[in-house]
Amino acid sequence: MSSENKTPQNKDSGRNGPPQRFQPKVLIIYLLIVAAILTIWFANPGAGSNVQKLTISELIEAVKDGMIVEGDGYMEPDPSYGRDGYVISGEMKNPVWENPEEGVAIPSDTPAKVRFTARGRLTTDDFLLVREVLQEKRASTSLQDVLISFLPFLLIIGLLYFLFVRQLKSAGRGAMSFGKSKAKMLTREKDALTFKDVAGCDEAKEEVSEVVDFLKDPKKFQRIGGRIPRGVLMVGPPGTGKTLLAKAVAGEADVPFFSISGSDFVEMFVGVGAARVRDMFEQGRKNAPCIVFIDEIDAVGRQRGSGVGGGNDEREQTLNSLLVEMDGFDGHEGVIIIAATNRPDVLDNALLRPGRFDRQVTIDLPDLNGRHEILLVHAKKIALSEEVNLEFVARNTPGFSGADLANLLNEGALIAARYNKKVVEMDDLDEARDKISFGRERRKLMDDEDRKITAYHEAGHALIQGIVDDGHMPVHKVTIIPRGQSLGSTMFMPKKDLLNHSKRRLINDICCTMGGRAAEEIVMGDVTSGASGDIRMATKTARHMVCDWGMSELGMVALGESQSGGYMGHGGVASKNYSEETAQKIDSLVHDLIQEQYARALEILNGHRSALDTIAEALIEHETIDGKHVLEIIEHGEMRSPIVKRIIADPEPEEEETPETEAEKKAKEDDDKGGLAGSEAPAPA
Repeated sequence: MSSENKTPQNKDSGRNGPPQRFQPKVLIIYLLIVAAILTIWFANPGAGSNVQKLTISELIEAVKDGMIVEGDGYMEPDPSYGRDGYVISGEMKNPVWENPEEGVAIPSDTPAKVRFTARGRLTTDDFLLVREVLQEKRASTSLQDVLISFLPFLLIIGLLYFLFVRQLKSAGRGAMSFGKSKAKMLTREKDALTFKDVAGCDEAKEEVSEVVDFLKDPKKFQRIGGRIPRGVLMVGPPGTGKTLLAKAVAGEADVPFFSISGSDFVEMFVGVGAARVRDMFEQGRKNAPCIVFIDEIDAVGRQRGSGVGGGNDEREQTLNSLLVEMDGFDGHEGVIIIAATNRPDVLDNALLRPGRFDRQVTIDLPDLNGRHEILLVHAKKIALSEEVNLEFVARNTPGFSGADLANLLNEGALIAARYNKKVVEMDDLDEARDKISFGRERRKLMDDEDRKITAYHEAGHALIQGIVDDGHMPVHKVTIIPRGQSLGSTMFMPKKDLLNHSKRRLINDICCTMGGRAAEEIVMGDVTSGASGDIRMATKTARHMVCDWGMSELGMVALGESQSGGYMGHGGVASKNYSEETAQKIDSLVHDLIQEQYARALEILNGHRSALDTIAEALIEHETIDGKHVLEIIEHGEMRSPIVKRIIADPEPEEEETPETEAEKKAKEDDDKGGLAGSEAPAPA
């Protein structure tokens, strides 16, 4: 598929949105907090100073001596001392300043006035005397006391509300917003994807293009009684472009497009997923007609009854809500669901029925023409050399998905940049293909014995394939450079996409697979563990021939059917539905088939021993040879085409400027004037 452009981010999508501007309300709240703190500070008259405690006798004596500051204090009843009990507070002159001792210096930080408090019983005359000086400032009323007492708690509650509740509410993730849908609405921009950016799946584009046409002109279909499909399920292996095709639908359709993942419905709180489903359809109903794309729907649409919690399982409740919203008593018209998954076998049957998902669009791996079209789309952003043949690259990459092809071109560009090239050449793409398919080169240190064993092993594969091949799977390259977990590789390049496997071709594949072990036995007189992967591959092919494809004397009987096979045959659990006698026959047939082809491989290699030695020697010398070299050795006994090795280009050094001599400077000046010094140039006419 084509490369995925960046989808426009929703302005309300959390961290990816624009930065929030400073609000004046925040400054006002901070100012109120500071003002409240100052109010508490000054509400206590004795805060921040040294308060002297006086007895009632000392207070009356200070009043008579004129030490009490008039008008700055208060009197309050104190029930603890009875009916005539009072608490008096105010300010008095510092006795240190009024009556300094002779010869004693007063410290500079000594205050001239101090606060005082006195508690006790007052007679009527004393009460009148003190009240006259303090003017009876009965400071705090009951309401003021209550406010001062509860003000710290009110400040704490307000601060918590500001820091937590308001912030969570503004972010849309408050306690009351768990049931809100997380679907993001995509806006159409100039760089939005369209069907022109999607290649390799023409049939799938036709299916979804009908939905786009219906949204643009519904009367065209309604005139003859057609009804818009409520759901389209896109099925295919990973990397084939299901999400990319949905983005192209969003770019083509001039309607609101909501995107959400199946995992966004699942939460640890019970009922949240169902609430989000209802909210998603409610948003779609307000914006109808619209398209809602659910990626990886198998996260929420799995078969019911398989969970531990049964009907109370949170995921099953979410699925039930989705089923009702798609086609229930109150179905939402105009909301089209496009879902994508690579596991359709695990989806609930009620979700797949017509009326919910009216059609299933299969997006399989691209064929030869599809791979070529995909490469053309991706190559628009890559600086390719004129010698690059994308059709050859497409033929050389069977089984590659759209994502693999995009990665192929990207890896080729990275390799070319590593070698200081300005354009991507054919050998860069060839190396990128080998890296993706077989792994990166690991030039580990191998001694001569290991190199010889690996060379003869790979030479055995290449020689047998060159002899038994009927032209459909020629040898592409043979190398003894370790890649991935293998010490060497023999690569093939099919002439076309193989859709069927004939019995003769499968038998030849098993023979070629056994060629490496046969070459080791012939040359070394011993065998190694290097053929473990070949043995597994040959056993798998032989068992498929016997059990699944009816290519043995057991007849056309399917043996070993899977109970719940995954998509494209992955993840199945095989069940034994045959007797022990049949099992023994299967094992015997698989063993005989592999042994026959191993004996055939020994016979072919013994009959072409000189060609085997020549191919192995060429691998030891050059490490890598092409398929044409293998065919030349088989036909002519030697390689006739030269081996082109990869040349790593070093950075071009910058030319150093040498200082000009006096003669060169003079010659340059004369050249600028139109003549050369000392030359007999003809005078201009």
